[in-house]
Amino acid sequence: MLNSLCFFNFRLMETILMTTQAIISILLALIILVQSKDEGLSATFSSGGVHATRRGAEKIIFRMTIVLAFLFMLNALLFVFV
Repeated sequence: MLNSLCFFNFRLMETILMTTQAIISILLALIILVQSKDEGLSATFSSGGVHATRRGAEKIIFRMTIVLAFLFMLNALLFVFV
């Protein structure tokens, strides 16, 4: 009985971690695609010495990318040890 209960818990944990990893992966891919960098023709004609800071939605998206990347790595490490 104890062995089957432990096996059930490991299978449940694996399922939860795989589902979480899939969700985080999709969110991370979408948030990276949403980010826009002005590296097209506008960057060619702009001066190189100007440094723009992130503001508003761009700052939030940037921080969300960092958090999702951290959660992705943490979840992958947890999945290795389960």
